[in-house]
Amino acid sequence: MKYIKDQENLNGKRILLRLDLNVPIKNGIITDQTRIDKILPIINFLIKKKSKILIISHVGRPKGKFKKDLSLKPICESLEKKINQKVSFIQGNILELKREKLFKDSKEQIIFLENIRFYEEEEKNDISFSKHLSKLADIFVNDAFSCSHRAHASVNKITEFLPSYAGLQLETEINALKKVTTEIEKPIACIIGGSKISTKISIIKNLIPKFDYIIIVGGMANNILRYKGFSIGKSIKEDNYETIIDDIFKLTKTYSCSIFFPEDVVIGKNMEDKPQIKELNEIKDDDLILDIGPKTINKINNIIENSKTVLWNGPAGYFENPNFAIGSYEIAKKIIKKNKNNSIYSVAGGGDTIAVINQINAIKDFDFVSTAGGAFLEYLEGKELPGIKALN
Repeated sequence: MKYIKDQENLNGKRILLRLDLNVPIKNGIITDQTRIDKILPIINFLIKKKSKILIISHVGRPKGKFKKDLSLKPICESLEKKINQKVSFIQGNILELKREKLFKDSKEQIIFLENIRFYEEEEKNDISFSKHLSKLADIFVNDAFSCSHRAHASVNKITEFLPSYAGLQLETEINALKKVTTEIEKPIACIIGGSKISTKISIIKNLIPKFDYIIIVGGMANNILRYKGFSIGKSIKEDNYETIIDDIFKLTKTYSCSIFFPEDVVIGKNMEDKPQIKELNEIKDDDLILDIGPKTINKINNIIENSKTVLWNGPAGYFENPNFAIGSYEIAKKIIKKNKNNSIYSVAGGGDTIAVINQINAIKDFDFVSTAGGAFLEYLEGKELPGIKALN
């Protein structure tokens, strides 16, 4: 893979820059600026190189139709303020765009195109659409790792028509994920949660041969507790899970990977109840398991203490209620403590995990926090991502 940071002569070059600016917008107001902040390094890098920047991105799922509430205009205006530089916005039909019509003003350096998913050709990975886009620029840069699991025209096919490079954020993301998949410093632990074990089974199976510890928490741990013969009351669970769990335990024995699940829990009678710590043999039929207990927290903290690398995906409990967020907070605090003395490399990802970390304002206290969603999970599953394959 070639990286844009290694290219020297970018002066005056037209860069077709694929970004992921799929931010939440309510009534024209951006409610979370995280993804915009993450693209600032590549923008500032290309500005410094005196390149001409043509930005492609998307918001939402308009399914090939124009939807005013999914316009990129508010994002364009936000970027303009952040970099304190004029950013032009083209609302016209991209299919009618001509190269000679762009950057006519020599002082113009950044142009934003409208939502690329307003065109059905994008999600169809249409080769003619990619070819048309390619004629607008000299170089393609993918800095949207979070879109790279999609075989879309502006991510995948476009690389057939232009010299193509990985951007700064994409490179950072891949390097971080390599440290929990291929370039591992051991011992390595994975803390994995979520409501359904079936949605994470591919990740768990892919990581077991490489990891020393797999710690299962959250709603998905309830299935393991039930499998082990404990009552889980009215807690969230999946049906027909026995084979899945059998496979996990057999695989851990094959690869000498230790698997852990809760030793004690925190329950409530409903989601808004007060917390009550219980041993596994004390759970009643009307109990809801909503967090891990203190014994489990200590066990996890000891594993983190003895690890050189940790991957965290999924909270330990129903963190939306502070009464049941203690387990998740304690995991975060232990990782942060180890990070501060540089004795661990930490990667976290997944929307709920990020929400937990944000609640204690600790994003910067992890080595890497991925906002890539589906691409993050598919990479951990060992899948080949179309956008990454296209750059190689």
